[in-house]
Order: sequence, then structure tokens, then C-alpha cells
Amino acid sequence: MPLAEIQARVNAACDAANRPISDVSLIAVSKVQPNERVAAILEQGHRIFGENKVQEAAGKWPAFRETYEGIVLHLIGPLQTNKARQAMELAQAIHTLDRPKLATTIARLAQDMGMCPDLFIQVNTGEEPQKAGVLPSEADDFVAEVRALDLPLKGLMCIPPVDEEPSLHFALLAKIAARNGLSGLSMGMSSDFESAIALGATHVRVGSAIFGERVYG
Repeated sequence: MPLAEIQARVNAACDAANRPISDVSLIAVSKVQPNERVAAILEQGHRIFGENKVQEAAGKWPAFRETYEGIVLHLIGPLQTNKARQAMELAQAIHTLDRPKLATTIARLAQDMGMCPDLFIQVNTGEEPQKAGVLPSEADDFVAEVRALDLPLKGLMCIPPVDEEPSLHFALLAKIAARNGLSGLSMGMSSDFESAIALGATHVRVGSAIFGERVYG
């Protein structure tokens, strides 16, 4: 579990891009990882984690929080509106805001709960039909919609197509964010986080490179 090695690579990428190391959060993506692997990363002092599914997060993180202080959980998978309340109770950030119905649901719950996680809009930069996210051409309007709901919008997120050069998608996301005055960029995974950092990523989502290959039951 080479957490220190990955963090060193993140730091080197920041140096190469003339960016402060504090600019980039390394999210350790712990989905479908055994609890002992997660505990080992927690023992090394890491506190920023990502989960895809609300149900899995609910079964894992309340117990870890009883033992380890300062855990920051990012939800990085698709979110159903009926799971929004649970997601908001569990996570400090949601990276997959992708449709008006979800935005209005979160806004209503935020009023009810008196709090709201940081939000990132997912942009489907590759315009892939099977993938969630707003289309690049619709991103500006959706940003305006979310802001009109007075939600804590921090930035944008993307998952590039597996068969295309990811840096093209990172550059596109950065361009959309810049013209909308958004500083947060959730982009870059195990295989491409260095190029994401070079193009302005503030949150990189690294799973298998930290934990090893995922264990599916």
C-alpha cells in the first residue's frame, strides 16, 4: 500500500506545475476495499477518502469515525435522489451533482438539515451516453441553476472516456470552470493524476494505486 509513494508523486506534480502542495487533495478511493486495507491507510494518517455508493459508505465510515478523528468523506459515485439525505449526513463533499432534480432535492434537504456538503457538478466531457453528468454545452446553465438555489458549489468533476487522451478532458473541464469562476476541479485517477494536476486539478481520486486491486465479493 504505497500511500507515501502516491503522495510523493502528487507533491512532485504540484512542484512541476508551480503549484503549492496544499492546492491538491488526494482522495483515497476506498470503494469495495476490505476494512483492514482502509484501516491501514488511516493508521498512516490519511484522512481524505472517497466512496461510490451511499450504502457502502454507511456500512463503513460511522465505525471508522468512532476510532479516527478528522475523516473527510467524498461521495464520488452516482447519487439517487432517494439517497440524498443519507449522503448529506455521511459525506463532506458530493462530486456527482448532475441534474436539476437532484439539485432541488439537495437544496430542500439543506434547508431542513441546516447544512450541506460541498458540491461539485459532474460534467460528461466525453458526451458518453452511458455516463452520468451534464453535457459541456449545458454546464454553464446548470452552474447558474445550482447557484440560484444558494448551494455551496465548489467546482466541477469529470471522468474521461477510457479510450481518449485524458488531458483533453481535463483541459475542457478547467476551461468550463474558469469561465464560471469555479476553483474546484475533481479530476484525475490512478493512471493520470499527474496530468490532471498539471491542468489544475484540486482533488485527485486514487484507488487501486493506493490500496491494490479492488476486491469484489
